[in-house]
Amino acid sequence: MKKVTITDVAEHAGVSVTTVSMVLGNKGRISADTIEKVNNAVAAIGYVRNRAAANLRSNSSEIIGLILKDISDPYYAQVAAGLCEETEKQGYMVFLTQSSDEAKFEQCVLTMARQGVGGIAFCPANENQHVDVDALKAHNLPLVCISRASVNQQIDYVGPDNASAAKMATEHLINQGHRRIAYVGGKISSLCRAERVGGYCSTLMQFGLPFKPEWVVECDAGQAPAANAVEQLLINHPQVSAVLCHYSSTAVGAVQGIHRLGRSVGTDNLFNKQISIVGFDAVQEAELSEPPITFVNSDAKEIGRQAAKRLIEQFETSDTVARKVIVAPTLVNATTE
Repeated sequence: MKKVTITDVAEHAGVSVTTVSMVLGNKGRISADTIEKVNNAVAAIGYVRNRAAANLRSNSSEIIGLILKDISDPYYAQVAAGLCEETEKQGYMVFLTQSSDEAKFEQCVLTMARQGVGGIAFCPANENQHVDVDALKAHNLPLVCISRASVNQQIDYVGPDNASAAKMATEHLINQGHRRIAYVGGKISSLCRAERVGGYCSTLMQFGLPFKPEWVVECDAGQAPAANAVEQLLINHPQVSAVLCHYSSTAVGAVQGIHRLGRSVGTDNLFNKQISIVGFDAVQEAELSEPPITFVNSDAKEIGRQAAKRLIEQFETSDTVARKVIVAPTLVNATTE
C-alpha cells in the first residue's frame, strides 16, 4: 500500500501542506474549524506522523532515556516502574537499556543521544564510577543520576538517604533493648555501604554504645555468602544479639546462618538465643521468611518518579541548576504489620 503523506492530508482537508504541518505541530494561530478539518483528514486516510522526524525539526523529544545498572535487580526494577509511571502520565515514553560497566555506559549514552532522546536518567555501573561530566554535558541533554550514593554534584541527583536509613534501623534495634549490634554485607569500596555504616556508627555513639570494627563484616550480595558470613560472625562473637544487613538478600541469608548454629530469629535477647535482623530495601522473597524480617525501605518507585519529574522539569523549563532530591526512608516493622 502507498504510504499516506502530509500532502495527502492537505489535499483531503483542502488546505496547504504548511497549514497541516502547523496543526500537527500545534503551532501558529489556526482556526478551530481548520484544525477540525485537518484532524478529520488524518483520521479518514490513516496518516501516521513520523514522530522522530518531527522531533528533529522541533529540537524536542517525547522520549526519555533510562540506563540501569541491572534490569533484573528488584530495586532498579522498581525505580524503572516509578519513572515509567510518571513519564507516561506526562506524555513521555521511556527508552530503557542497561550498563554493567563504564565502557558500556558511555556507549549507551552515545546511542541515546544519537536517537534523539530528550534527556537521560541513569544509574552508574558501580558506585565508584568516574562520570565524565564534560563528555555527558557535551550532548546538551538534561541529566539525572539515580543512585544509592551520590556521584557528582554537577549533575542532578535523586536517591535515598542511606545514613538516615541506617540510623533509623540502628535506633529501632536499640529501642528493642539491643546493645551488641553488628553490620553485615557490602564491600568496603561501596559508597552506599560507607554512608550506612556511618549512620550505624554515629547512632551507637549517640546512645553511648561501643563500635567494634570486628562486628562490621564484608560479604558479597546473595543469600549463601550472607549465611556463611553471619554464621562465622556469631561463632567468633556469640555476644552479638542483632544484625543490620546491607542487602535484602543478606537479611534472608542471615536467617539461615543463624539457624545453622541452633539459634533463632526474633526479638527476645534476654537469654542470648534469639538474634534480631533488620535489612534494607525489602524484596518479595523476604516476605516468606519466618518470622518476618523488619526492613528500612527507601521507596525505589518514588525515587523513579522524582527522577522523571526532575528530568521533565529540566527540559521543559530549561533549568540548568543541578539539584539534589533525597527520598526519606521508612521503617517496615514486621512485628506490627
